Amino acid sequence: METKRTEIQDIGEFGIIDRIAAQVQVYQPSTIFGIGDDAAGIAVPPGQIVLVSTDLLAEGIHFDLAYTPLQHLGYKSIVVNLSDIAAMNGIPAQVTVSLAISNRFSLEAIDLLYDGIRSACEAYHVDLVGGDTTSSRSGLVISVTAIGYQQENLIARRSGAKSGDLICVTGDLGAAFMGLQILTREKKVFEVDPEMQPEIKEEHSYLIGRQLKPEARTDMVHELAENGIVPSAMIDISDGLASELLHIAKQSRVSMQIFEEKLPIENLTKLAASDFNISPVTAAMNGGEDYELLFTVPQNHYEAISKMQDVSIIGVVKPKESGNLIHLKSGQQVGIQAQGWKHF
Repeated sequence: METKRTEIQDIGEFGIIDRIAAQVQVYQPSTIFGIGDDAAGIAVPPGQIVLVSTDLLAEGIHFDLAYTPLQHLGYKSIVVNLSDIAAMNGIPAQVTVSLAISNRFSLEAIDLLYDGIRSACEAYHVDLVGGDTTSSRSGLVISVTAIGYQQENLIARRSGAKSGDLICVTGDLGAAFMGLQILTREKKVFEVDPEMQPEIKEEHSYLIGRQLKPEARTDMVHELAENGIVPSAMIDISDGLASELLHIAKQSRVSMQIFEEKLPIENLTKLAASDFNISPVTAAMNGGEDYELLFTVPQNHYEAISKMQDVSIIGVVKPKESGNLIHLKSGQQVGIQAQGWKHF
């Protein structure tokens, strides 16, 4: 059966906008009006500060359509921005999405992308309130801006960590990186022999899911609040744990010391790392795209943090002169070095 293909120029930019607007649902009371005017109208909740974050995803740099379904890409493009709002201990509420599209994309392809965008908006109860579309000569480019809110005294920045604070991380690390290794390997096999079917093992589905369809840890913002905890510093893990540790250390003028044995690494990640002859610790420290939260809290929160099922205490903040170190199981101490994603 031949797949229907509608050229984008057949309906034009305004046709695309009308098509998107017709399917948008509003969840937030702070959204006064959205798509359809020159700007969206948003009311700031009383006593709160507006948090704004923008990310740009470029084909061939941030994603490969050879193994990335468009629905997953749309979902991920929203999630990675909501993660930045969560990293400030904020509550995301609105997003805008702008696309640069080459002529090899059909209207049906754009529909698939927006299926994923709407799915993420529904899952996180955020509103799509605007954006832009234009043509591209170099593939697909997606720019998303996320807007969130939080009371000023509850906002967590990178600069608040103090010596003696506990270093904590949500979820598990390194899975997204190993998922990327699996997808890249299967792509190379396909390029050599297009008749070969991808050999994705069942135990790899979790790792691939972590790469293609990550989740933002907005749930932890609520859980921390329920436990009366405001992180002294926080950041999301997009470029690798090592990189994010060094960001907090620099901004807070402290040092970060963590313990290898405390790193939360799933057995599936360890098994895949072994298959690729990669150290699981390397995957966890430098892989990136986990979109978990790395944060610090004063030690008086130890008991409450210990009871949170999806949080691991991995180290302690030290004075700046102590150095950024990972304490290995062997007893050695090694300096933390960022080898993760470099944007340029």
